[in-house]
Amino acid sequence: MICSAPDFDQPDSSWNREAERSGQGDPFCCRTEWQLSIQEAFFPRRRLHLRESASGVLALAERKYPGLGPTLEPIDCLWLFGCPLLGEGATDLLEALLAERASQGQRSNLIVSGVLPGEPLRDQILRSFHARYDIYRAKTVVVRSASLEGGLDGFLGRRSAVFRKRLRQAARRAESRGLVFERVVARNAAESDACFDRMLAVEKTSWKGIDRCGMSETESSRFYKALSRRLAVSGAGRAIFARVDERDVGFIFGGLAGPVYRGQQFSYDDAWSAASLGNLLQQEQLRWLEEEGILRYDMGPEMEYKHHWTEIRTAMQVLLLRPKSGVRVAPASPG
Repeated sequence: MICSAPDFDQPDSSWNREAERSGQGDPFCCRTEWQLSIQEAFFPRRRLHLRESASGVLALAERKYPGLGPTLEPIDCLWLFGCPLLGEGATDLLEALLAERASQGQRSNLIVSGVLPGEPLRDQILRSFHARYDIYRAKTVVVRSASLEGGLDGFLGRRSAVFRKRLRQAARRAESRGLVFERVVARNAAESDACFDRMLAVEKTSWKGIDRCGMSETESSRFYKALSRRLAVSGAGRAIFARVDERDVGFIFGGLAGPVYRGQQFSYDDAWSAASLGNLLQQEQLRWLEEEGILRYDMGPEMEYKHHWTEIRTAMQVLLLRPKSGVRVAPASPG
């Protein structure tokens, strides 16, 4: 069935159910809150191709690239964290879309992100399309995660003794300076916007704001505001503010996808750069997640500082499919 974005733009949509149960490397970023916020903020005029069946969901966007030509790509073509083919029936939906386009004389390249080596989706793509497409591994996106088995104590037990010692020392110093934490779960657009404004105010005092490379920049601000509002519909957003003397000096923000928490952003006042405030915010977030029974903390793309916090490395492939010259794109008719 052909669908539109509003058909899926709610927390319990079939798209989101498939994202949660189909074994994704980054399940949060497969969801509509992430995907549709990217479309809204960065590519509002891009045409979407959305389809669903009883066993799958297809979510692709259409764009023409110089030197590459017409291309069907993931809606998240910026970070490539999510997968546009969700569920066992997604490749059948893709076959149908490509056949329709071929019948209209349209030959398109195809980009599929979030493909896990050794998982059925990769085998399905290779088996279904190798005769008609040249298939390349265009990129590998690596993300980092941490198990929350055993709660905060279990998590810290998997970190080094030096790491734990420094964290305890930082916590004592911050407490002596009057640092406290405030948890926020927005439940509607007004609460979301108020929370987002507080995060932006902190961001502008951080090195990201000073260097003009954070989420206070126009497009990033639109994206994270839209993401925050969508998370507020189900109350899946999680924000913590670090405060001193009734003033926000730091924040950490992310969202839930079933039993998985996905971190999004954290920032702190540059005046607190020597106080390990980022680490303290992470620890407070982990304490909250333990209380909620969350099983995994996804920290997003691989970066050096995340190695101290994570022990799980997930490599997701991005496949580029280009139609072979002189080969029909449409599959042969049955019989």
